[in-house]
Amino acid sequence: MTDPTQDPRFIQDPYPTYAAMRSSCPVQSVSAGSGGRPSFLVTGYAEAREALGDARLSKDTAAFFAGKGSRRRLHPAVAHTMLANDPPQHTRLRRLVTKAFTTGAVAKLRPFIARVTGELLDQWPVGERFDFVAGLAVPLPVIVICELLGVPETDRPDVQRWSGELFAAGKPDVIDAASHSMADYMTGLIAAKRLAPGDSLLDRLISARDGGDHLNEEELVSLALLLLVAGHETTTNFLGNAALALLQRPAELERLRRNPNDVPAVLDELLRFDSPVSTATFRFTTEAVTLGGTDIPAGVPVLVALGAANRDPERFPSPDVLDLDRDAAAHLSFGHGIHRCLGAPLAKAEAEIALRAVLMRFPAIRLAAPPDRLDWRCTRLVRGLASLPVSV
Repeated sequence: MTDPTQDPRFIQDPYPTYAAMRSSCPVQSVSAGSGGRPSFLVTGYAEAREALGDARLSKDTAAFFAGKGSRRRLHPAVAHTMLANDPPQHTRLRRLVTKAFTTGAVAKLRPFIARVTGELLDQWPVGERFDFVAGLAVPLPVIVICELLGVPETDRPDVQRWSGELFAAGKPDVIDAASHSMADYMTGLIAAKRLAPGDSLLDRLISARDGGDHLNEEELVSLALLLLVAGHETTTNFLGNAALALLQRPAELERLRRNPNDVPAVLDELLRFDSPVSTATFRFTTEAVTLGGTDIPAGVPVLVALGAANRDPERFPSPDVLDLDRDAAAHLSFGHGIHRCLGAPLAKAEAEIALRAVLMRFPAIRLAAPPDRLDWRCTRLVRGLASLPVSV
């Protein structure tokens, strides 16, 4: 079938389409249209979880695209990150980065996250229409990840711009140029840190050791870029999507305003309800696979729709209802298996601190535009708002 996710209405609200596809068949072949490579789309929860943990679904993009010919000139540090590797290389890289990216490092950042959140909220104009995305959801995560990595304040506007351009759907030249700008910048920053070491996450990555093993220069640049981009693009969408879900439901918003200590407990349900990552990153079959009763031949892409899986009624009853009492810890928004998101604790810490601060500071916050007129970002990989007008 033709890929229904190419329909403009899908960007606004993908869930009816996902529900129809899942009820028809939780794993089905889709075509991207003329000249597009056929692929398989997974919309069921059980099937998605199985696919994410199946070693026969490779993430080695270099192997898949080898010899296929492409006019793209994406920088290798962006094209071949840890996410685009299989074991044993992925295992080795993840072990090294995990040594530097600890829960303790995130815990130490909480006062900084709270301070930056307060400074951003100080700039909100009371009594006026204001953009939640531009005023909080975009700047907070980028400031935090830049602080964690040790990116100087003067460089952060450039980093934020390049990162946004990496997700410019339908603009391959813009994406490719941004990948080179980011990689060149990170190469220079790593060189500077070697000359004058500090105590940032990037410094810890430079000195990370696992026995006699350490990261080489290319791996360092690639991992730093992955942490930088993945560390704030997805959290930006998480904040925006969560805020919209609550603003559309005054009773739930009021409940959290009266009980702000409940915010950490509802984050998983907010992540399940409208996942900031709509489709998991690229995978392809290395051999024939049967998934959800569907036979998938070797050598074809498999797209795992995390947003669809999170709304599967077989796993989450009444999935289209935001239920703040639901135990949604099994959601797939952070992925599953060996590629599960390393930055999940950081994303949750930022969302908890930011949402609590907004509720406490602006108890009368409300949506300032009809939900069906909101501007969503045009990309299938991530799901997020381009803007979210609110009144405070």
